[in-house]
Amino acid sequence: MHCPFCHAHDTKVIDSRLVADGHQVRRRRECLHCHERFTTFETAELVMPKVVKSNGNREPFHEEKLRSGIQRALEKRPVSADDIEQGLNRIMSALRATGEREVESSYVGNLVMEELKQLDKVAYVRFASVYRSFKDLREFEQEIAKLEK
Repeated sequence: MHCPFCHAHDTKVIDSRLVADGHQVRRRRECLHCHERFTTFETAELVMPKVVKSNGNREPFHEEKLRSGIQRALEKRPVSADDIEQGLNRIMSALRATGEREVESSYVGNLVMEELKQLDKVAYVRFASVYRSFKDLREFEQEIAKLEK
């Protein structure tokens, strides 16, 4: 860590403490050259992969898009906000766990469908009908039959 006062390269950590409910580390440092003290904060950088759309376009992962799609499917369904948040976190953890820089949008969609299947079957069918572009009642019936098995 460079000293912000004299820009020397050598600093030492005097004290470390967890802050922000353990999501951040506060470090008190001292420059070995000018002996000034300063504080730094360290957080984990969790990088989400880019999403490759079906048309080949690549775009950054947008948590808000994921959230709104899930909330739309769960609209007026008896699922708590905590359960929705936990589901979102599981999806995002699975995306990070791939270790890939890019994932197909179909992979994200399948993760959402699996999560909705666990949260609420009606929301799952709603989402599947839009995601898979159901064209008639027969496709709904087939999806419901799969759920009942």
